[in-house]
Amino acid sequence: MQMAGIPFGTTDWSAVERTEHKGETGTAYWRTRNFAGIRVRLVEYTPGYRADHWCVKGHILLCLEGELLTELKDGRTFVLKPGMSYQVADEAEPHRSMTAAGAKLFVVD
Repeated sequence: MQMAGIPFGTTDWSAVERTEHKGETGTAYWRTRNFAGIRVRLVEYTPGYRADHWCVKGHILLCLEGELLTELKDGRTFVLKPGMSYQVADEAEPHRSMTAAGAKLFVVD
């Protein structure tokens, strides 16, 4: 990833419009900014959220609050707690996320 053409700036995430994305169960709320082709999101999952698809998009994801369970299509699972992150490339390993108690994430893709 080349980060070019992005002037210095700050983001007040509470002022960024929140969009709703239903899961198989629960809801994800995204606050999204785009910077020269790089999508940056603050994502909140409600308790009981489970993704409705296998994602093949690459991400760098940091867990800020709560606990996130990420399942890979090959059956492996990973638990992220606050301060933990994961990274995966585009088209590398299909994955989906779920949370029993809810989670807040910072995602760059």
